[in-house]
Amino acid sequence: MNPTVKSALTLGAFLVISAAVAALGGIATISQVDGWYAEAEKVVWSPPNGLFGPAWTVLYTLMSVAAWLVWRETVRVGSVIDRRDVRRALTRYVVQLVLNAVWTPVFFGLYPVAGVAALWAAAVIIVALDVAVLLTMTAFWRVRKAAAVMLIPYWAWLLFATTLNVGIAVLQS
Repeated sequence: MNPTVKSALTLGAFLVISAAVAALGGIATISQVDGWYAEAEKVVWSPPNGLFGPAWTVLYTLMSVAAWLVWRETVRVGSVIDRRDVRRALTRYVVQLVLNAVWTPVFFGLYPVAGVAALWAAAVIIVALDVAVLLTMTAFWRVRKAAAVMLIPYWAWLLFATTLNVGIAVLQS
């Protein structure tokens, strides 16, 4: 296969995977944003609901491009990057993506069933996600510094989201 075509298809795959994670989150969120979440007491720094969709669209795109840049190091001619570093970086990327995919259904979808316990479970997951993204960034840094830098807005947003999650859990307790 032509390397340019393979690269474009791989970027497309990273974008599709991120879109699938976003769609899973959307399914879990859509019925709850106007449900329990609309009525929940929130911290004063909670942004308007309309900000979340555009922010996540940009973040998932940056995440996908960052992962693609790391992947490209496996095929770049003359690369001095150890393929094990690329594999480790992409494995960490997958781990954080799974945690990302799990958080939304737990936070939004599980609350009507489990109440405040769901919010605290989501808090544990998002803290693990914060750590996983930091570890992904450090692994990306070893392979492609620009890819690590592209994850900084995502990590910052997650740290902010962590304060929202914990704040709502405290206020609902």
